[in-house]
Amino acid sequence: MTHDIAIIGGGNAALCAAMTAAEAGASVIILETAPKPYRGGNSRHTRNFRCMHSGPLDPLVGEYGEEEYLADLLKVTDGRTDQALARLAIRRSEECLPWMRAHGVRFQPSLSGTLSLARTNAFFMGGGKALVNAYYRTAGKLGVDMLYEAAVTHLEVKGDRVEWIDFTHGGEQHRITPRAVVVASGGFQADTDWLTRAWGPPAQNFLIRGTPYNRGIVLADLLDQGVESVGDPTQCHAVAIDGRAPKFDGGIVTRLDCVPFSIVVNRNGERFHDEGEDVWPKRYAIWGRLVAAQPDQIGYVIIDAKSLELFMPSVFPPLKADTLEELAGMMGLPPDRLRATVAEFNAACGDTSGFHPTELDGVATTGLTPPKTNWARPITEPPFYGYTLRTGVTFTYLGLKVDENAQCHTANGPVSNLWAAGETMAGSILGQGYLAGFGMTIGTVFGRIAGREAAAHAG
Repeated sequence: MTHDIAIIGGGNAALCAAMTAAEAGASVIILETAPKPYRGGNSRHTRNFRCMHSGPLDPLVGEYGEEEYLADLLKVTDGRTDQALARLAIRRSEECLPWMRAHGVRFQPSLSGTLSLARTNAFFMGGGKALVNAYYRTAGKLGVDMLYEAAVTHLEVKGDRVEWIDFTHGGEQHRITPRAVVVASGGFQADTDWLTRAWGPPAQNFLIRGTPYNRGIVLADLLDQGVESVGDPTQCHAVAIDGRAPKFDGGIVTRLDCVPFSIVVNRNGERFHDEGEDVWPKRYAIWGRLVAAQPDQIGYVIIDAKSLELFMPSVFPPLKADTLEELAGMMGLPPDRLRATVAEFNAACGDTSGFHPTELDGVATTGLTPPKTNWARPITEPPFYGYTLRTGVTFTYLGLKVDENAQCHTANGPVSNLWAAGETMAGSILGQGYLAGFGMTIGTVFGRIAGREAAAHAG
């Protein structure tokens, strides 16, 4: 089995690299650890792609320029980004959308209840699973070979190149010697022991939103051989998800969008952060870390009847009670403390006539710590509803450092035939926090770059 290029991983970034390289004339093989029904990594669970555009573009309305996009990114990362790579991803995103359509992706108008994404994010018809399936069909037509349940165990880095790849498939060991290699095998979030080494014991309570196959084996192997890393092992795309979600692979449907219209308390019945800090696509990723810092790594969402229809419905129905005390009992919270917290919050709410659920409305509390700076309406209208929140990790940010050509390096310089794309190098741009749809932007832009560069090297 001889191929010009081996691509490790089978999600969006890997597929973008494979199609681009195949169109440039290279022979390509994808090595996907997962079985075929689970191919595609975290891309199976995505919904949209954040895209710069100078005017209406396919499903996107209005315009979303480079500076506004970058400002959104800088806000959620608190400036922890490589701005040159960030601008590259942002600028290239505009040309990606028609490319995606040409390679089989179909788009739809933005979903209701997603808080003003119609201008910034292009939604996939059928979600991420449809995108992955479309790309596999297109890649197959381009002659890309695919191996499922092909678990890469080692890349031999000698001097300035990868000499060979070892992997298991069909119960046997295999070794291949491609001219070029693209690593697009994601983060290490499914390895709970690695998460625990980084985070400490709280990580044992984390839920993993995506594939159980992203264990960071290739990442660890390359880092052990001196390939340069980027990012902090404790930083990740971590969101607050439904506490009833499964340990692995719950995906996008376990996300809860109710926080802006709620108060969130810990097990002691105490609020711990401003629930109205910003519109949800820009701020939802901070809540995973906030919940991780609470006792037992659980948060408790409290809303009333008037807020129930303001966010996307949850896959599991909320707990429901006629009184706060009854709801507290169902959630294992101290009833007196919860009642007091709600009363304190309600007393701090003022004029709510400016309430507007899809934009920052300045309807804020007064004299309350922590404040609620938007969407602050008293919780008074029964029945009352409750959700539990747990930290759901999507992907980790410790990864392979790349340059503008997606090439990997050691301390001695570039590894001449090694590139990386997608979540395994996203820490090059995402130092902390997350911006909805941006993971798909990074994967698409850098997947195409990696495929182009690998094909040029192999040619």
